Parts: sequence; structure tokens; C-alpha cells
Amino acid sequence: MNFRKPKGTKDILPKDIHKWHYVESVIREVTALFNFSEVRTPTFEYTELFNRGVGSETDIVGKEMYTFLDKSGDSITLRPEGTAPVMRAFLENSMLSDSPLHKLYYFTNMFRYERPQAGRYREHTQFGGEILGSDSFYTDVELILLAKEVYNRCGISNFKVKINSIGKPDERSAYIAKLKDYLKDNLNDLSEDSKRRFETNALRILDSKNPGDRSITDSAPKILDHLGAESKARFDKVINELTKLSVNIEVDFRLVRGLDYYTDTTFEFVSEDLGSQDALGGGGRYDGLIAQLGGKSCPGVGFGSGIERILIVAEKNGFTFGEAAKPLVYFISLNDAARDKAFELIAQLRRKNIPCETDLLNRSFKAQMRDANKLGVKYVYILGEDEIKKGIGQLKNMSDSSQTEVEFNKLAESLA
Repeated sequence: MNFRKPKGTKDILPKDIHKWHYVESVIREVTALFNFSEVRTPTFEYTELFNRGVGSETDIVGKEMYTFLDKSGDSITLRPEGTAPVMRAFLENSMLSDSPLHKLYYFTNMFRYERPQAGRYREHTQFGGEILGSDSFYTDVELILLAKEVYNRCGISNFKVKINSIGKPDERSAYIAKLKDYLKDNLNDLSEDSKRRFETNALRILDSKNPGDRSITDSAPKILDHLGAESKARFDKVINELTKLSVNIEVDFRLVRGLDYYTDTTFEFVSEDLGSQDALGGGGRYDGLIAQLGGKSCPGVGFGSGIERILIVAEKNGFTFGEAAKPLVYFISLNDAARDKAFELIAQLRRKNIPCETDLLNRSFKAQMRDANKLGVKYVYILGEDEIKKGIGQLKNMSDSSQTEVEFNKLAESLA
């Protein structure tokens, strides 16, 4: 029987893993610069967390979650997004009592049952950041700058930040009523998806990719024209600060995001290198989410970004992720006694953080040299009968083929 990976998943093979390691290291470097701390949550949560936190009428909850009953009869869902689990951990562990402000990041797998396409998988890897405890507009800016710095360090600069404000919940409700009043005369001409959303989540009709829907909504009322003075002033401060910091932004009235918990600022990094699914990452404010989950009112802002999409755009830009890790020295053994000695010396070198490799297939000298060349090592250290007797091996520099005798107890010094 032949086995293959499930649809919408991907194997990351040794020849590519160094790219992932590079992006991971960039994320950890940048989050440290911004004083973010890592948080890790379980791969699965009780389903009600997402029903309540994300919204039962969202596409994620309605169509995309991997949900099942465990042996206790509890409804369990594989994590489809990162913010709700982080908020659950924040509440359950009473983190707000430890400090009035928390800056958190995560790097983990997500699971969504959706149609696979470029940069979109049913299991994908995502990093994200959350700032909890402050309603300052600077937190919106800080999070956008964090994501921008990660992208820039991965060789990605050809993007823009689409940005919008969807206001406070009462402003949004009043706007949705006006939007529905505008759309009702064109209801029969909307796509089937948008007809359904008209009753359940009308705001999402604005970001429909259907050409007919977009034509209808081109002249729809704009939510920015229906914000209160406080919300409008706050959004203007975000725009002014990003402009001052030379962030390439575009105000987009269609950017409402797909999750129910958003308030005020929403944003999305987009790149033409991703085709029609052009989002590198995005997020926004969710000042009511923690209260919605049963905690005390606490403002927050967050974002998420798929690693697969970062890699796609970086590679299209010709970015090089450096070389995969490789041994410094390869031990070539010509007999069993030499193999024993090689393992002894390798153990000593590895304790000194010197990466080593040796033949594990009892191959010929020529085959071992081919293996060393293939690995791209800087040195080979040759051990045979004479070398064992004298306590001296032959250290060969692979770049110029020069060869010197080096005593066993001085090998680490010579390699350093």
C-alpha cells in the first residue's frame, strides 16, 4: 500500500529546512528587539472557545474548522487561528494581575479545512504577535512595525499595508444597518455567498472577491464616513504615525477582516508576488474580545502571518537564506580500529561544539571522500593503521588539498 500526505499539507525536507530555520531566527531576533515574549498554547482547544471568540458566523467557524468529539464526548477543535487561544491562556493564567501590559508572540501550526492554493494549506505555520493592556494607537503602529521588520529581514520590501477602521461595536452596528439598506435593492444580484452573509455577516460582503459583488459595493457607504469623532481621530493618528515612519499604506474601505472580534484598526500586508491570495499577514484591534471570553475588559491588538507565504515572496525576490548547517570535519576511517578512534575523537569535538561527521556504511576510502565532498565539509581527518599507532591523523583542507599531520590531542586546537 502506498501512503501519501493528506491534501493541503506539505513535507518540509532537509534540503529546505534551513530556510525555515532562518525565518524562525529572524522572528526571534525581531521579537526580542521589540521586547515580546513567546507564548505556547495547545494544538487543540474546546470548540466553544472559537465559537464564542471568533464568531459562529465566520468562515473559519462555519466552514473551516477541524472539529471532533474526544473519548469523553467533549467537542475539540484543532487550532484554526492564534489569538483566541492566547486570550484563553491570558485569562486562565491571570496574566493581567502580573503586569498591566503584555507583549506576546507565538510561532505554531494552524489547521483550516479550505481549498489549497499557493501559500494556503490546510495545515500551515504561522507566527503572530499580541499587545494586551493598552488602547494607545501606538500599539497598532508598534505591531505593524514588528511585522514589517520581520518581512524586511527576510528580503521582502515590495508590499504595502492596507488599513481601515471598523470603529466601535455600536458604530459598526449602525453602519451595517446602512450597508444592508443599500444592498437590499441589489440582493438578487449578489453571489450566493454574499446573499448568505447579508443575513449573518453583512460586513464581509465588502471584501468579497466576486466581480459582481465588488461592482455593487463600489458605491456602498464607507464605514470611515460613519465613525464617531473619537474613532476617526484615533484612526487619523495611526495613519499619521505610519506615514511619518515611511510605511507604505493604502486606506481600503473593503478591509473588514474575517473575524467578529475586531474593533477600530484593521490592517493587512499585501504582496503582488502571491497572486490573487495576496495577503502576507494581517490583524487589528480586538478591545472587546477578552470581556467576550469572560474576563475583565482589557484592550488588545494582534496580527498573524503565514510562514509559507513569507518564503514564497522571499524566494521570488531572489532572497538567499544562507547555507544549510554542515559539519566542519569529516572523519575517514580505513579499518575497524580507526573507526573506534574516530568515534572517540568525534565525541570530544562535539562536546566542544565542533560539528563532525563520519562514515556509517563501512565504505571505501574513495566513497568516503565523495561523501565528504557532497557534504561540503572544510576538512577531512584521515585515520588508518599507521595513524592509530602514532596518535597522529592526516588533516586535509578540502579547499586547497593541503594535508598536515595533527596529533589526536591537538585536533580541536587545529580546527579552531
